[in-house]
Amino acid sequence: MSRSVLAALTSALLASAAIAQTSPPAPPAPVDAVDPFIGTAGEGHTFPGAVAPFGMVQLSPDTLVGPARKSYNWAAGYRHEDPTILGFSHTHFSGAGHSDLGDFLVMPVSGDAVSLEAGDAAKPGSGYRSRKANEVASPGYYAVTLTDPGVRAEMTAGTRVGVHRYGFPAGKAVHLVLDMRSIIYDYPGKILWSSLRIRPDGTITGMREVRGWAAPRRLFFAMRFSAPMTGHKFVSTEGDIGYRGFKGPGRGPETLDAIAGRALVASLDFGVLARPLEVKVALSGVDEDSAIANLVAEPGDFDAIRARTRAAWADALGRVEIAAPAPARRNIYTALYHSLMAPGIWADADGRWRGPDDQVHEGAHDGTSFTFHSTFSLWDTFRAEHPLLTLIQPAAKNADFVNSLLASQRTSPFGILPVWQFAGKETWTMIGYHAVPVIADACLKGLPGIDCRDALKAMVASADYRPYGGLGDYMTLGYVPIDREPEAASKTVEYAYDDWTIAQLARKLGDAATAEGFEKRAANWRNSFDTKTGFLRARLANGSFRTPFDPAAINYGSDYTEGNAWQYSWFVPQDQEGLFRLMGGDAKAVAKLDAMFSFDNSKIDYSHAEDIAGLIGQYIHGNEPSHHVAYLYAYAGMPWRTQERLKQIVDSQYKPTPDGLAGNDDLGQMSAWLVFTSLGFYPVAPGSGEYVIGRPFVDRAVLNVNGKRFTVVAEGLSDTNRYVGRVMLNGKALERSFVRDEEIRAGGELRFTMQATPNKRWATGVQARPFSMSGHDSR
Repeated sequence: MSRSVLAALTSALLASAAIAQTSPPAPPAPVDAVDPFIGTAGEGHTFPGAVAPFGMVQLSPDTLVGPARKSYNWAAGYRHEDPTILGFSHTHFSGAGHSDLGDFLVMPVSGDAVSLEAGDAAKPGSGYRSRKANEVASPGYYAVTLTDPGVRAEMTAGTRVGVHRYGFPAGKAVHLVLDMRSIIYDYPGKILWSSLRIRPDGTITGMREVRGWAAPRRLFFAMRFSAPMTGHKFVSTEGDIGYRGFKGPGRGPETLDAIAGRALVASLDFGVLARPLEVKVALSGVDEDSAIANLVAEPGDFDAIRARTRAAWADALGRVEIAAPAPARRNIYTALYHSLMAPGIWADADGRWRGPDDQVHEGAHDGTSFTFHSTFSLWDTFRAEHPLLTLIQPAAKNADFVNSLLASQRTSPFGILPVWQFAGKETWTMIGYHAVPVIADACLKGLPGIDCRDALKAMVASADYRPYGGLGDYMTLGYVPIDREPEAASKTVEYAYDDWTIAQLARKLGDAATAEGFEKRAANWRNSFDTKTGFLRARLANGSFRTPFDPAAINYGSDYTEGNAWQYSWFVPQDQEGLFRLMGGDAKAVAKLDAMFSFDNSKIDYSHAEDIAGLIGQYIHGNEPSHHVAYLYAYAGMPWRTQERLKQIVDSQYKPTPDGLAGNDDLGQMSAWLVFTSLGFYPVAPGSGEYVIGRPFVDRAVLNVNGKRFTVVAEGLSDTNRYVGRVMLNGKALERSFVRDEEIRAGGELRFTMQATPNKRWATGVQARPFSMSGHDSR
């Protein structure tokens, strides 16, 4: 090699090394960008523990104590600021506004003495509760140091299993407390019955039945250990009731191999161990033997389960590729993570599941196999979470969700679709029949694996079930009367929207009679809109509006559901143009939107209203009825105003901190809003096949949609360049303020050019606006 060539090669290598040293490090992988502690303080109600995507098990710490057991603030069983941990239970809601679960609490104890009581959080050593330190969490993994027993506790979870790993101090005796009495949102008599028994191979199985939020709810478990037990103690703290098992000489009730009762607790002894103790727990809604089968169906130790779940999260999160500054990227990927927890799997590994009729059913119907899912917070998640899942989850998973809803309708004692369901049971929480838009949206998007004609029948059955929520009067009068049904104004408009989605699907399926009937019902929102005041109001059965009327008042059980006239007067997603006409036209509608955001709340006390958080005037981002409102400026031909409001909301309502969510995440809806909004569009009216364009909050993103790549690019995005200058779809100017679902599914590129000043000419014309049923047909 010549000297000149060698010198050139050396120079090139040195230059490459210099570039490598000065180049910024690659951003963390999506799975490493997630912070599960976001939302675990403030009003978020999320938990930091281990869960697989849509997993049956949510293995997470509980910190609740004393009065907190009944408190709204501990709906997930955990608050980040709490200094102590009660133990680790296997079921939790992520961001719910109500609470239950916290099943089968396990807590490690070291040394000679074992207390079977939690003790006082303010008095260390008074029970098995411990102070905490050094918490870490990532998707599928959680760890903490329990400083009182000196134990490093680690958690991971598979689909139907959770695995604990406890590192104990050297030379100290190893114990576990299994407390069957502990439950989130506790009250006397909530636990109806429970049982424990040791199988011949050392497996512990058990169950409990509770009369909580979804009642009665039965859950079964199977538990195995990486080391053999050297002893155990089963105790009923309500007296020796329901014992069974060996009763030979010298064996009192505390050493029986089986026990049943309402208040059970156990200590499990393992002697001194040279290695960490692993505890593997599987759940089932069917029976104990099925829990054992679920345990067998997911083989492997802690590290193997953790690796599989991490890979599952990497795949699920990687379906959205995000380039953005680190804080925003962490916020968005955590939001995506929270959007992928529910609906959770409720079927066992063999496909069987316990339904709303409390009977066990097979995971197939008319030759179609599916995995039954539950935990449907439909009043929240129909808005953005389910539309998001139709894009970023496989079609088969979305078919599982829909087929689970349809299976619930077939097995419901009432013959209707779920309202708010978990563990296969109905809670009757919230209003509307919002399984309907979830099903209609999936069918209208053409997702395979769903019998949409059968689905239409189930949707109509729910919409025509007269005993539910004032539906009889709604069908007769055209509105829900407040003197016969609480929250009547909200119910009227929510029923009307659901009815519109039924009409949309019926029209697609060629059922003209059903379509026409429900299109007429979809206009019922007009019957509760008062043109004199410009607000949605509750009416009496005689047709008059109820008085007195205060549009800013929030009183539960009154005219509105978790809100007031300011929020609910905008809920006409199927006919925003019709609403604007009743308000007096675009200019007056925009003025009213502005008045909503700028409303002075200084003289109003909402402290009694738990779900009212994240206020910007009368816009309440912490609760779902407001979630579409910022996008409504686009329906008035002023999309630049939507861009302004979205910047205001994102900056004030989301932070990459434990208190970073303005309100309950509500099983992923609050998070799904951020994911969509960050991408630059949002599903204001699921069932329309359209997403209203806002403005992006990422430099670049790629949606991997069933094998196609849809890319969003934001040229020049910065805090200064907060407005959309122009939009290009696949290289051509896009002059409308919406993008169609089929355009996203086909793959391609949506390119935004951002600028510092509003473009008041883009997407202003009537034909450029999103769909409204009584206005133009923008499709």
